[in-house]
Amino acid sequence: MAAPASSPLAVSRRVWQRAKRAAHLLLKVMDWIVAVLVLLALLGDGKEQSTSLQSRVLSLARNDLFDYVTWEIDVVWGKARQELFGVQTYLDNDVQRAQVVQYLTRLSQVQALEAQIERIYADPGTGDPAAATADLREQSDALRDELSQDQPLAEAIIEEQVSAVLADEGFRLLGQVLPPVSMHFSALPDALIISPRDHIEMVDDLELNPIPVEQREALEDTIDATLDVSSLVVPLGGLSMYPSMVEEPDYPPEYLGLNVARAFEVTAHEWSHLYLAFFPLGFDYAARPDTRIINETVATFFGQEIALEVMARYYPDLTPPVYLSFLSPPAPPAENPTGPPPFDFNHEMSVTRSHVDELLKQGLIDEAEQYMEAQRQVFVSHGYAIRKLNQAYFAFYGGYQNEPGAAGADPIGPAVEELRALSPDLLAWLQTVRGITTRDQLLAALDRAREQTPAKP
Repeated sequence: MAAPASSPLAVSRRVWQRAKRAAHLLLKVMDWIVAVLVLLALLGDGKEQSTSLQSRVLSLARNDLFDYVTWEIDVVWGKARQELFGVQTYLDNDVQRAQVVQYLTRLSQVQALEAQIERIYADPGTGDPAAATADLREQSDALRDELSQDQPLAEAIIEEQVSAVLADEGFRLLGQVLPPVSMHFSALPDALIISPRDHIEMVDDLELNPIPVEQREALEDTIDATLDVSSLVVPLGGLSMYPSMVEEPDYPPEYLGLNVARAFEVTAHEWSHLYLAFFPLGFDYAARPDTRIINETVATFFGQEIALEVMARYYPDLTPPVYLSFLSPPAPPAENPTGPPPFDFNHEMSVTRSHVDELLKQGLIDEAEQYMEAQRQVFVSHGYAIRKLNQAYFAFYGGYQNEPGAAGADPIGPAVEELRALSPDLLAWLQTVRGITTRDQLLAALDRAREQTPAKP
């Protein structure tokens, strides 16, 4: 029998619930402090000489650097309020599901309005874009206001659902997933990527405030001419701060399943970075190119797998994404014998990267850059709006080796995926890869896993 709201028993229950929430919040704050300390350690000791490449890039991009401190203060305060006063723990699965679906559906609607407004402003035939978009902007602002009210609850539900799946996968200690899952939908910074011209390697990256395309081009041109490097400003999908920064999923409204999956995929991806930060694969993230690529590739496969599990458990009526795979690549589309073969973006990008690597190995830098520009025009002609294809492009996108493409012939992606397939579960796989920091170690671990796997009859 339920106790009256004013009874001592009811009061004690409410006090107990508040105490549990306060303890959970304290754990999150402590985890945030530890995460920040680890991230600071990963950044190094700050003793780079003023003549270093990093310092010179920083001096050129200083005015556009992203302000992490302000972002953290704003978000952590909001998270603390949601943790103490939120209602998500009292909602059943159906209500939680409806809240997330409603939030992401409304988000798609406001994104469609914002895209329509941008198209009107970009149309040179529009005489007065402000007047032409007045009604659209009013609708957009109203929807954004509603989203801001619903966002804390939607985020808390996403965190809880990811945590439930992680707990069942074994990522818990004394009943608590560590680090606790914490995410925030946010406008993300851009990333400035730097690679040498004579080979492909991410030697520096900086997070910048989002800047318009003409400002991106000007900054890249200045850096390239001043430092004789290859640079590129790219958008980010997530960032493993604490709470993690997660992009707003932006598929069209009719692709609700993809938007839902994307929210969980990026949340789990960024959580895995925080988990790995306490092991060699994360702690040595910036020490060598191999480590960074393995780390990002592991996080990408991890995020995809958790997203599919969350979708199957909580959103079975929505269509989940179909992720590409090295182990079971999709069958190529049927060729038209009377026309040209269909254009395969991933295959063409992989071929492009492999040829660029060969040219650079021969010292043919100019030839490689001319080839990349010619290939960029090929991609654009097939509907892929690649603004710039250069060494920095491959250094960034080749670091996420979850499918054929910008990594070319690098074996890291296929090895990470096969090692997952040979592992008994997600936890065992992560326990194996978290101690790996080089390509040779990864391939050796894969060989051992193959030897220990019974041959199929």
